[in-house]
Amino acid sequence: MITKEQAINKHNHYFTHVSFKNSMGKVRCRRNGKTKTWVRSPERFRIPVKYGIYEYFYIDETNAKDWELS
Repeated sequence: MITKEQAINKHNHYFTHVSFKNSMGKVRCRRNGKTKTWVRSPERFRIPVKYGIYEYFYIDETNAKDWELS
């Protein structure tokens, strides 16, 4: 599980999915920008990440339980 403190740390570049597997092992993605946080909702965060060549998505507080630091 990724916490907000880990998400804010810009030195954490790679994240691995807890349950998904691919042919090389675990699914791994890398940070693709700065973590966005909200002042009015301090528990919220959003990390832009990239997987493969063309896939982009976000890790946020709703799906952070499915990801861990590499």
